Amino acid sequence: MESSRAVAPDLDELAGFLTRLTRLLLNTSGEGAEGIEETVTTTARALGGEASLLLVPDAATLTVTAGDGAARTVIARGVPEVFRLDQVTALKPLLADVRAGRTDITRASARLAAIEESGPPYPWWAKLIGIVLFALGFAPLMQSTSYEVASTAVLGTIAATLAVVADRVPRLAAILPLVAATVISIVTIEVFARSPSHGGPVLLMLPALFYFVPGDYLSAATAELAAGRMTTGAIRLVNSVFLLVQLYLGVLLGVYATGASTRALFDVAAEADLPRWALFLSWIVFTVGTVLAFAVPYRLFWPLLALVYLTVAVQSLVTKLIGETGGTFVAAVVLSATATVLARAPRRPPRLVLLLPGFFTLTVGSLGMRGLTTLAGGYVIEGFQDLLKLVTIVMAIAVGMVVGATLVRRE
Repeated sequence: MESSRAVAPDLDELAGFLTRLTRLLLNTSGEGAEGIEETVTTTARALGGEASLLLVPDAATLTVTAGDGAARTVIARGVPEVFRLDQVTALKPLLADVRAGRTDITRASARLAAIEESGPPYPWWAKLIGIVLFALGFAPLMQSTSYEVASTAVLGTIAATLAVVADRVPRLAAILPLVAATVISIVTIEVFARSPSHGGPVLLMLPALFYFVPGDYLSAATAELAAGRMTTGAIRLVNSVFLLVQLYLGVLLGVYATGASTRALFDVAAEADLPRWALFLSWIVFTVGTVLAFAVPYRLFWPLLALVYLTVAVQSLVTKLIGETGGTFVAAVVLSATATVLARAPRRPPRLVLLLPGFFTLTVGSLGMRGLTTLAGGYVIEGFQDLLKLVTIVMAIAVGMVVGATLVRRE
């Protein structure tokens, strides 16, 4: 096969390809933008040109220089999210082929277009089931009770239906966290939070809302700040807080709509009645849900499940030895280092895909929701305790991710 380095592409071809590549990377950068610049610049060099970027989370100013010295500056825009991980997975082998000279820019452009234009790998009903399983797998972590699981089955189905509808109704998508939190709050208070013996209303709501909680965005923002990317980190942090506040306001609107007092938003867990093996198996349900909800290729289920159990095991063991913050930090280091090593091979899944399910197990965003709603309920001490814990755990995860990647990074 003719090497892509044999005939350097002209400026139009190179700029067009790199602009589309940058846009796709932005659209899939909900977990952080730290890899975009390196990916685009190394791809440009492999094609015989040069590229430089000025990056913010939803846009990049891209300057492309072809082999003959001609240059062009373009702006690529995207909406950062993590809901199409099949595209992230398909992009990695394409870029590996470009860098190795196994494909020229014409074929690479065709493959990139196919990735951009591809539909989701699973039908809408599979995504709906995935979001429900995602919530059910998380439920025993909030309260290890059969009532929590049963209520989550109903509330999770409502949340999943709204998410699937929002895929087809852009106006709903723009305010989806607020609408989902409001509806879930109303149903929880009117139907499921009838007795304190079932636990606090927020604990009943959270598993169904976990799909919308920006805990991963919060940690990604903090990790970017820790790595010195102040602009992208600060903007992403503001966006994460905005999403969290939308959920918080939605819960309050649900309380007001039912006529209940905000004092109903107490944060007390019910007595556990599920066996320990149920919690162990819940991570299988959670991982299946992650694969379906985030469009992860099904062949990656087993490695993702292994990383989930690795993260949970490390966090549980180290927490017993040195406390929750230390356990979370060490789990983040181990997960980040393991995913970084596994992702080195060109044909293996990208680091983002390997990280995400294990990352969710660290449950950052739920602390923010619990803190804000508990404060709204008038339980000031408990609310501030949850928010302080949120800040501490977010920092532990972010620094742990940076440390883990640094420890195994090849110079």
